[in-house]
Amino acid sequence: MTEITLYNTAIRAKEVLKPLDATNVRMYVCGPTVYDRAHIGNARPVIIFDVLFRLLRHVYGEDSVTYVRNFTDVDDKINARAAESGRSIGDITAETTQWFLDDMGAVGALEPTQMPRATAYIPQMVAMIETLIADGYAYEKEGHVLFRVRKYEDYGKLSGRSVDDMIAGARVEVAPYKEDPMDFVMWKPSDAATPGWDSPWGRGRPGWHIECSAMAEDLLGSEFDIHGGGNDLTFPHHENEIAQSKCAGHGFANIWMHNEMLQVEGKKMSKSLGNFFTVRDLLNQGIPGEVIRLVFLSTHYRKPMDWTAQKAAEASKTLRKWYAQIDGEPNSAVSQDAIGALTDDLNTAGALATLHTLANTGETALLRGTLQFLGLMGDAVPTWANASEFDFMQWEAHFQAVRGAAMAAKDFGPVDALKAMFANAGVEVRMSKDGVELVAGPDFDASKLEGLT
Repeated sequence: MTEITLYNTAIRAKEVLKPLDATNVRMYVCGPTVYDRAHIGNARPVIIFDVLFRLLRHVYGEDSVTYVRNFTDVDDKINARAAESGRSIGDITAETTQWFLDDMGAVGALEPTQMPRATAYIPQMVAMIETLIADGYAYEKEGHVLFRVRKYEDYGKLSGRSVDDMIAGARVEVAPYKEDPMDFVMWKPSDAATPGWDSPWGRGRPGWHIECSAMAEDLLGSEFDIHGGGNDLTFPHHENEIAQSKCAGHGFANIWMHNEMLQVEGKKMSKSLGNFFTVRDLLNQGIPGEVIRLVFLSTHYRKPMDWTAQKAAEASKTLRKWYAQIDGEPNSAVSQDAIGALTDDLNTAGALATLHTLANTGETALLRGTLQFLGLMGDAVPTWANASEFDFMQWEAHFQAVRGAAMAAKDFGPVDALKAMFANAGVEVRMSKDGVELVAGPDFDASKLEGLT
């Protein structure tokens, strides 16, 4: 069987995936807190682990992979949004959950096997907390239940930090009910205006970390194959998950995978810098989901990724050319070269290089099958591409001919007029000594170029 090698954060090295049960390969990925639209950084782990999900299904069989990605629907941010808007928490979480599914579907993500909501697993969380208290790993004080971090000797192993170093630089809450500043909350009291559930420690609600431990154990068992998420979750979220689950007697995850963060135009994404975008913002600007996905796949998941308008324009042009080549081709198999790249720690850039090779060598059937496998198209060429209505290479050749004639006549009026026509259609014209390159932008409209040439 094909071997898949993945980078395991827990050992800081690549290792061959050896499923506990090859008939049920199990993966858990931390999902969103549903209080608003997903920003483009939220889409990165979704797209990365969607590719891994597709690869696992390809290697082990579609019915032999269980992929769980949760929704956090109990959280102080959700409570604050409800208080601000006057809407019920249930209405907000139902709406934002559907927003997330719609937006991630638009960027080609398959729905996971299971998508549990935290509020449906409160009894499992309470039971795990009770076990940890009984074994001395947790304690109750003033309606809170906290985990004794120093009692778990391997705490900090995943993130590679000592507890004392964490205290010196971490965002820890100092509170009178804590025995130690690093102890983290697993249960906290709720007032009348805050969602709460009955428990042995009074009416309250779970902390963030316990929910993933409880849901993963319930849906995947006490030990499973892969746990994933953004590297911002390594500490404290994943560190705390490991501590809870291990001390509750579970083996938990064997391989831990973390994707790097995303920037926009070379800078950290921030509302104050005006470079904060949601996935829906980009879609509403006319940037198709397939373009967003291609930009994301162009960078290896363990490297920082920079979203730029230029990358989006180039991805749009690349996809249009590929779609033009495969228009009318029947469905086909997936390139084994692309599969080979992905089995090496999800080398998506290598898989895309295979697509370029297939396009250049005219292997259009394999090109189509591999595009579909990578989630870069569905059963048909997307309508936004208008693949049958234009030919970029023909346009570039035409522009170069007009440019050559203009240089000979020393009259550049025709070049300026043609450039204006392309600009009006949403196409950037890049001229150099080597020739002309046309790059379609997100507002490209092929109908404005009807009759050209």
